[in-house]
Amino acid sequence: MNAIRSAIFNPLFFGFTALTVVFGLPLLAFHPDVMHRYLRGWARGSLWLLRVVCGIRLRVTGRENLPTGGAALVAAQHQSAFDTVVWHALLPRPAYVMKEELLRIPGWGAMARHVHSIPVDREGGASSLKRLVRATRSAAEAGYQVVIFPEGTRSAPGEVQPWQPGFAAMAAATGLPVVPVATDSGRFWGKRAFTKRPGVLTVAVLPPIPPGLPRAELMTQAEAAVSAASAELVGTVDKLVE
Repeated sequence: MNAIRSAIFNPLFFGFTALTVVFGLPLLAFHPDVMHRYLRGWARGSLWLLRVVCGIRLRVTGRENLPTGGAALVAAQHQSAFDTVVWHALLPRPAYVMKEELLRIPGWGAMARHVHSIPVDREGGASSLKRLVRATRSAAEAGYQVVIFPEGTRSAPGEVQPWQPGFAAMAAATGLPVVPVATDSGRFWGKRAFTKRPGVLTVAVLPPIPPGLPRAELMTQAEAAVSAASAELVGTVDKLVE
């Protein structure tokens, strides 16, 4: 049954996304806030498809910790393609930090740049880090909520990989509060997995870490918070299974 549901969902999701790009390109002529509202509709439509077709329901804990306006730095776990969709539904003006090659995708890249998405070249060394910090500062000054996946790659449920140092540099340069986020999205929409599994997918928004901490302390606190929340999510599901 899961395979059948996934076989229905996948073409619907990619077709919906393709149509979103086609009809969204004319919006490049308008203020980025118009595109944000449009992409919020795409994200909510995608979550609706996940719920109706695949039986995956979203639960967000710690909603009171979500930045509702003004700039912030959201440091989120990344286990699934789901994570690249959901923040358009949860934040008013998200600016994703993403691999530079993703911004070269025809149509989608132009839309992503229009809403202040921030390119990162992981092989670019110090010069790439400087560009990343400048772009983050610019997004913060414009009032965006910068979303970064500090592990730099997708991880397995319950696993937290070492965070990349660029995250600490971004936080230090902007003076933004850091909102750590844990998830178990990989349980339901795995890395490069065709099959989607039904259940309640959780995004756990943790209390923000105030600005001004030394970089090492910031990294330690943020990683520890996400690691503990991630382990708790896995443990909660394991207890339910037992």
